[in-house]
Amino acid sequence: MAQAMASPEETPLLGGTSNRGLVFRLEDTVRRPQPPGAHAVHALLEHLERVGFDGAPRYLGLDEQGREVLSYVPGEVPIAPPPRWAWSDDSLASVGALLRRFHDAVESFDAAAHTWPTTVPAAWRGPHVCHNDPNLDNVVFRDGVAVALIDFDLASPGSRLWDLAIAARLWVPLRDSRDARSDLVDRAPARLAVLADGYGLARRELPALVAAARATHDWCYSVVRAGAERGQRGYVEVWTPSKRAYVARGRTWLARHADRLAREVADQR
Repeated sequence: MAQAMASPEETPLLGGTSNRGLVFRLEDTVRRPQPPGAHAVHALLEHLERVGFDGAPRYLGLDEQGREVLSYVPGEVPIAPPPRWAWSDDSLASVGALLRRFHDAVESFDAAAHTWPTTVPAAWRGPHVCHNDPNLDNVVFRDGVAVALIDFDLASPGSRLWDLAIAARLWVPLRDSRDARSDLVDRAPARLAVLADGYGLARRELPALVAAARATHDWCYSVVRAGAERGQRGYVEVWTPSKRAYVARGRTWLARHADRLAREVADQR
C-alpha cells in the first residue's frame, strides 16, 4: 500500500496494524486509506448514522488523494502499552455495553446486499454485521467508559456471539500469563462474566462464548498472516517469529483452559 502524502496540518494517529503510519487527523476529520470492501464499510457507517448510533465515526466521502474521510471521534484510545484504567472491570463492562448497542443498531442493515472483505467461519456466521476487530486500539473511551468503535476494515456478516468472543479474548484477556497481566488471567472467569453482563448475554450462551473465543483466535491471526503474505506493510512488521510464538501460546492456553472457563464462568453469575 502506497504511503499517503500528509499535509503539514495533519497529525499522525497511532495504533492499528494494517494501516500503521497511514492514518492522520486533520482538524475534526480522519484521513486514511480506503479499506478492502470500502463500499460495504461505507454503507455500514452511513446506516449507523441514519439509525442514530453515535458509537462510530461518520463517513464523509473521499479527499483529493482518494483517502476516505471520517469524522474524528474525540476521546482516549488505549493503544499499546494500554493504561491501567483500560483493564478495569468498569471499562470491560462498558465494552460489552457498546458492542450490544452496535449489534442492536445493525439489526436493520441488509448485509447481504454488499460484498465484504472477510468471511467468518460458517459455524459462527449470521445475517448481521460484526466489527470483527474490537481490539483495545479500536475502542474510544471517555472518562473510562467505552463510547465508540473505530476501524471497521474487517467488518463482515457474523453473529453477536462471534463479535463478543473476539472482545472477550482481547479484553479479558484470554491468553497465556506470559503475555498478559497475571492478575487478569487469574480472574478470567470473573472478567468473562463482567463482559457478558455488560452485554446482557444470557447464561445459557456462556459455554458457546468460550467455544467461539477459541475459534476467533485462529481466524484473527489468519487475517494477520494473510496480510503479511500479501506484503501489507503493517502485517509484515507484526508477523515476526516472536509474534508467531505468541500466537501458538495463546492457542495452547485456550485449548487447555476452555472447559474450565466454560464451567467457572457460569459460577460467577
